[in-house]
Amino acid sequence: MRVVRRLAALLGAAAMLTVVPGNAHAASPTFADATTIGTHNAYEKDKYTYFAQALDSGASLLELDVYTDSISKRWRVSHSNPFGDDNNCEAAKSPSELYSKNRNQDLGSCLDNIAAWHQLHPDHRPIVFKVEMKNGFNNNRGLGPDEFDALVQQKLGSIVYKPSDLLGSSYSTLDAAARANAWPSRDSLKGKVVFELIPGTVEMNNPFDHYWTDREYGDHLRDLYAAGNISKAQAFPAVLGAASGDPRTSRYDASIRPWFVFFDGDAATYVNNGYDTSWYDTGHYILIMTDAAGVAPAISSTDPTDAEVAARLSLLAHDHASVITSDWAAKSASVLSSAADRG
Repeated sequence: MRVVRRLAALLGAAAMLTVVPGNAHAASPTFADATTIGTHNAYEKDKYTYFAQALDSGASLLELDVYTDSISKRWRVSHSNPFGDDNNCEAAKSPSELYSKNRNQDLGSCLDNIAAWHQLHPDHRPIVFKVEMKNGFNNNRGLGPDEFDALVQQKLGSIVYKPSDLLGSSYSTLDAAARANAWPSRDSLKGKVVFELIPGTVEMNNPFDHYWTDREYGDHLRDLYAAGNISKAQAFPAVLGAASGDPRTSRYDASIRPWFVFFDGDAATYVNNGYDTSWYDTGHYILIMTDAAGVAPAISSTDPTDAEVAARLSLLAHDHASVITSDWAAKSASVLSSAADRG
């Protein structure tokens, strides 16, 4: 049955770049009701000359890799250098400075670029910024969850859609709010940004580090809520890695499980293993499927045809993804801004 559905998606959806929502959801779908496209490692200069161009791309998710540089006490943005910056973020704080300033800046400048770009496009689509904390937080050196929140709040202020916004006044955990589909409509999220945090490859391979970004920020959310300070939190931690069923039960203690409503894993692992991903859709959780090009039949991970992107979007929307990601920076904004009805 899965093969039949996959062929139908490939053949029937190939000509569609924007899929009109069907009857499964309300006329104005919530943030959890749609499937969109994101760009892996959008901060890299071989993808976009400037990070502002990544923002121009139409993609609904852009990824940043961040190192906590404990020596200089800075948030470095780089793929592999923990002590330097290697990225397309500029030393630009105003719209007039975008597309022209020196690159290879730290996370604060990346956030400055977002703020400046937002001034030019105040009604932009909601954008998820996926932040991989490569070597994790370093709270002992002043680079912990509190400092991350403070930096994001300082640079972006009210344009951030925060955990407290999902909770509102009706829910005491993010899980309860998500299951009630308390997410706002995508239309009402115009001009907003959302931060997702995942643990990084360096911390996960560090035999002396067993307290990764996901747990640390989960504890952070729980403690902020208990202290009446949940409005300070700026990000949603994600459960990393494709799994069958609810992966929270085996990874986290009961006190922080309800603070995870983002899930992030390899698309082929979800699809090819036949995992029941409808669970994520039923719970209105945000499911990010990475390496979308690798799902059979594989397509180019850098520059597939428009029809192949449309078919892949349709296929993984049926598999209940919220966002599919790949290295498709070469595609046009009309392609990367495509959306499908989830489920």
